[in-house]
Amino acid sequence: MLKKLTAVILAFVLSALTITVSAAAGEEIISAPAGILMEASTGKILYKKNIHEKRACASVTKIMTLLLVFEAIDSGKLSLDDTITTSEHASSMGGSDIWLEPGEKMSADDMIKATAVASANDAAVALAEHISGSEDAFVAQMNERASRLGMKETTFKNCNGLDEKGHVTSAFDVAVMSRELIKHKKIFDYTGIWLDTLRGGNTQIVNTNKLLKTYNGITGLKTGTTDEAGCCISATAERDNMELIGVVLGADTGKQRFRDAAALIDYGFDNYAVKELKLPDDFPGEIKVENGMEQTASLSCEIRSKAIVNRASPDEVQTSIEIPESLKAPVAEGEKAGSIVFRTGGDTKRFDIISKEEVPEMTFGRVFGRVVNSILEV
Repeated sequence: MLKKLTAVILAFVLSALTITVSAAAGEEIISAPAGILMEASTGKILYKKNIHEKRACASVTKIMTLLLVFEAIDSGKLSLDDTITTSEHASSMGGSDIWLEPGEKMSADDMIKATAVASANDAAVALAEHISGSEDAFVAQMNERASRLGMKETTFKNCNGLDEKGHVTSAFDVAVMSRELIKHKKIFDYTGIWLDTLRGGNTQIVNTNKLLKTYNGITGLKTGTTDEAGCCISATAERDNMELIGVVLGADTGKQRFRDAAALIDYGFDNYAVKELKLPDDFPGEIKVENGMEQTASLSCEIRSKAIVNRASPDEVQTSIEIPESLKAPVAEGEKAGSIVFRTGGDTKRFDIISKEEVPEMTFGRVFGRVVNSILEV
């Protein structure tokens, strides 16, 4: 009786803790009009506020610009050593810039640094023109890439985020393109810079992301401020093997933007953890095969995934193996034999269990051939 009572009390406490964490997700963690917190490896949304509301996002736009830049590097279309020549159009941007002169030359590496660290509008356009021939052509690529990423609330009109009618996105879409950009780990070589120089030390640049100096675990990513967009940020941070993306759009001040971003990321680190999904201990190594030349087939299941769990109940992942008692021959190598299913927090992940080998159907000819071979081997 005492054991049963203890179990009931323990279950109640764990349930209460879980409810407390879940309830916090609905609280006003941020004061800005729109924001989102996303775990990077899974894409799971941990907090949301008006995440599909279309809004201007200022220089946060450059996340997509930088994504296309790094994809151009991956494809060999752009090299960090390439020399980029500034056009009249690029030099005319205004706003935050590095005062590029028409005809001025700079390496792609320095142009990326200027774009990522100093949020230089002129450098962003110079990169765009070098990659696509014109800013308009590059913007068309930005919109096409956004469409492929499922960014339904986004329309880009330029590559730097200066206010322009119809240039909009959403907190959700910003998180999506941020998640895609940080798959290119090289970006952190730039977004992690606090202070640096260009033009052989003659031009000093300071990162617009002040969280680099104040927040434990911050890795990037991009700020933006215009009259129409207000103060915006997509911030990335990593601790304890968990990487978070916090997006804040439309804050009234820069301080509010950074305070909200820190609050979002704090909420994520305080309440959630990453759990590696692994094969369960009772995973069957083989399965019976009916009417096969072999009685069994070896099994495998490749699992490369993670689950996000509440810190209050880290063992909440439920695992089940769905597999029949046997397979009927013939069995092909790589044939699906069943599934391993992980369930946590309303999410379900399913992984195929496959046969590691081929098992032909038993026939008189195959059996006779095997008998003959065994006799000959003797």
